[in-house]
Amino acid sequence: MKGIFITFEGIEGCGKSTQAKLLKQYLLARGEDVLLTREPGGPKISEEIRKILLDLANSEMLPETEMLLYMASRSQHTGQWILPALKDGKIVISDRYYDSTLAYQGAARKIDREIIDVIIRYATFGLVPDLTFLLDLPVEIGLSRIEDRDSDRLESEAIDFHRRVRTGFLNIARDQKKRYIVLDGEKTEREIQEEIIKYIEKMR
Repeated sequence: MKGIFITFEGIEGCGKSTQAKLLKQYLLARGEDVLLTREPGGPKISEEIRKILLDLANSEMLPETEMLLYMASRSQHTGQWILPALKDGKIVISDRYYDSTLAYQGAARKIDREIIDVIIRYATFGLVPDLTFLLDLPVEIGLSRIEDRDSDRLESEAIDFHRRVRTGFLNIARDQKKRYIVLDGEKTEREIQEEIIKYIEKMR
């Protein structure tokens, strides 16, 4: 049986990581074989690249370098973990995937979309998520939720940067209606989880 690839997207503090973990727990309880992973990250090589990308000490990093590092991490992640898991019939849940590059490096950093699209297709081996959940909420609310933790390089960007990211995600969702589900990130954790489960139950 072919696996299912589900991704979670959204601005900082939107609650996507929590919902990805809750979905894994729900699916495991149903007896499904599940891989929960994240971007940047996953395999060891991708996690090492993650450290470079999010380190506050690397403030001089150029947007182009940033984008290519994300793609390098994604290529290893996809080839080593995601594609083999899908081939084995697993449900793969990823906390971020290539839509984050389109939002952060495309919409927010203003890197040419055509260039990003070409490299995405190469880095992902043409893989497209089956379903993407976007947890949307105002930037001010999202950032307020992460005030009590040490911010990484991306989280520390100016508020206008995060507003462009949010707009980028909403534009992607508008253009990719067949696989995108936009959820109200201001709802309670339980309410959002229940909505997600309703969509998941329709798939399998």
